[in-house]
Amino acid sequence: MARHSLAFIGNKALWKCVVNLKELSELLGISQTTVSRALNGYPEVSEATRKRVMEAARTHNYSPNARAQGLAMGHSRCIGHVISVRDSSEMVNPIFGDFMAGAGETYARHGYEMMLTRVEADREADVYRNLKARGSVDGIVVQAPRMNDQRLAVLDEIGLPFVVHGRASGTTVPYSWLDVNNRRAFEEAAQYLLNLGHRRIALINGLEDLDFARRRRTGFEAAMAQAGVDVDPSLMVTDDMTEGHGYSNARAMLERAEPPSAFLVSSIICALGVQRALDERGLRLGTDVSIATFDDCLSYLGNGGETPVFTAARSSVRAAGAELADMLIQRIRTPDAPQVECLWEAEFVVGTSTGPYQG
Repeated sequence: MARHSLAFIGNKALWKCVVNLKELSELLGISQTTVSRALNGYPEVSEATRKRVMEAARTHNYSPNARAQGLAMGHSRCIGHVISVRDSSEMVNPIFGDFMAGAGETYARHGYEMMLTRVEADREADVYRNLKARGSVDGIVVQAPRMNDQRLAVLDEIGLPFVVHGRASGTTVPYSWLDVNNRRAFEEAAQYLLNLGHRRIALINGLEDLDFARRRRTGFEAAMAQAGVDVDPSLMVTDDMTEGHGYSNARAMLERAEPPSAFLVSSIICALGVQRALDERGLRLGTDVSIATFDDCLSYLGNGGETPVFTAARSSVRAAGAELADMLIQRIRTPDAPQVECLWEAEFVVGTSTGPYQG
């Protein structure tokens, strides 16, 4: 059935009939394949047929369906994001939401859609193979890469274009990636706290089977070693980066006979939990206890105005989503091009959450 859309000429609103490929094909009495090829400039279509199709398309306000056009040419015009059950909390994480918002802007600009699939952790390889066999997606964005991540080998084996948000240490297959220099970001943040006189510094990290969290821990330990300060393993915790994770661990550490005077935290969301623990004990942020964190520049969770609340290593996850999506689309278009490796440096900003050690 033909659709109708509202058009404006001057101040007058006019309804116009809009047909799709199937309806245009029926009007002309020509197969959908021939109509599609005529519209897309394929040389095997005669000039007379092409002219007839183009005139009919203009007359009947043909509106192309980007996905249908892609399928006719052997492409789905769709990008896949596969989230396993073990990472399913990512789907409600503001960080994931901002990444997808950035990626979605790029997809829309290039005429792509996105497919989000949630699967059991042990079925990811099967899902990738099924997506490839059915032609459901043109490429995959791999998120939250783990150490020795086996997903990359599977995608390389089946020949499905992919890019990685982050890196996967220990993986030998070549792949394109975009990452933040997490090691340097946390080494710089720890050095800043050390220069303020802090020595008992707690690390509240993400899950350390994830590559980024392991790199952040390495940066923290390197700064402590360089300053000649022993790391207290009991002041290093790893878990999902939630507000509750920050709160419960900070609360337990603050109850010790020798509590930490500073916290280095893997997410501004966790940092808010640490701040809640300080507030409960009547401790002043930036005076009694300092907090430095990683800030993903979240759209709905800003780090203050001109003066940041939290001292932070800052890098926009939304911008990363947009850039990585563009990298994948370029890879789909030129699959034999060299792999791209993109390392961003975080911007270190000083906020009101840090201050000199009070003794």
